[in-house]
Amino acid sequence: MTKVLILGVAPVQEDAITKLKKLNIETHAIAMENDGPGAKSADYFKKINIIEQDKVEKYIIDNEIDVVYSIGSDIAMPEVSKISHNLDLPHFVSYSTAYNCNHKEQMRKITKGLIGSVDFKEINDENEKFQLNYPLFVKPTDSQGQRGISFVENESTLKSAIKKAISYSREKKAIIEKYVDGYEISVNGYMVDNVLEFCIISERVTWNEYPGLIHKHRIIDQTQFPQKKIKKVLNEFATKLSINNGPIYAQMKVENGEPYIIEITPRLDGCHMHKVIKYSTGIDLLRITLNHLIYKKIPKFEYNNIKNVTLEFICEHPNQKIDYSKLPKINEYLEKYYYYNQNDLIRPVNGVYDKVGYYIYNE
Repeated sequence: MTKVLILGVAPVQEDAITKLKKLNIETHAIAMENDGPGAKSADYFKKINIIEQDKVEKYIIDNEIDVVYSIGSDIAMPEVSKISHNLDLPHFVSYSTAYNCNHKEQMRKITKGLIGSVDFKEINDENEKFQLNYPLFVKPTDSQGQRGISFVENESTLKSAIKKAISYSREKKAIIEKYVDGYEISVNGYMVDNVLEFCIISERVTWNEYPGLIHKHRIIDQTQFPQKKIKKVLNEFATKLSINNGPIYAQMKVENGEPYIIEITPRLDGCHMHKVIKYSTGIDLLRITLNHLIYKKIPKFEYNNIKNVTLEFICEHPNQKIDYSKLPKINEYLEKYYYYNQNDLIRPVNGVYDKVGYYIYNE
């Protein structure tokens, strides 16, 4: 029986565990703590920090694991690639590719000059003096999920924003990025032998009160977006970063009809978009990814039309007990998922306004 180890046990990793079990695959999961639904869903769970390479490799060898993988986690992907390379296990991208995508300053340096790139400056000291054009974004170089990100409109809040970003960075570095005006989109794609064989664009709706924090993903009529330009930018970034096979996810902004890459990573996204894509097109991107990785089954992407489907997150302030009865509800939906049990303590992820569940529905 095929055995797969998933790094992480958050709801997004539970998606992979559930799908693997439907494929009749023995599922293993590890995480630093038993604090996510994937720990219960997996056939076997063990407390191991996913970045402790020696311990992870020992677990893989001892349990005769065939494949190690993760979804929705930039922290996990470099570990997946490094360990898979060391143990001669299947993997889509190299360690250097996964590392570069997880480190914003590296990604920006490698893709500098490409159409769709954004001006940036790397910084590791909040007291450094420089000339900037406002507004701008300040981000940790190596975090995800909007952790430590600040929208800065003038010099008065720049220092505190840099300090905050550095505090969220494992390498204690921040990056300052030019603010791109326009609307936000997410792009879920799939690469096969360095060709973008699948690409679907969704509107990315953020909370007005919390710039950058996701509220909704909306798959709508694709002709509303500059599709050819988006696909060209995504394919060229993928080539430059050596994302040759497997899923690719990008967050972009479109300003005056021109797309710009904000984030890019060689993995499925962290917002359950594979479910939205399946409801919209019938294509099961998660199943396709796992079959390609595990069994080397070359993907085929065939669909006739795109239905308008939305994923809307329920969010709440962290470090308090969750009370779902006081939060907005949607009566007609395709799928609903709550991250917590009633009265559980909401763990800080972005630390500002954290996801506690979601609805998927037709519009």
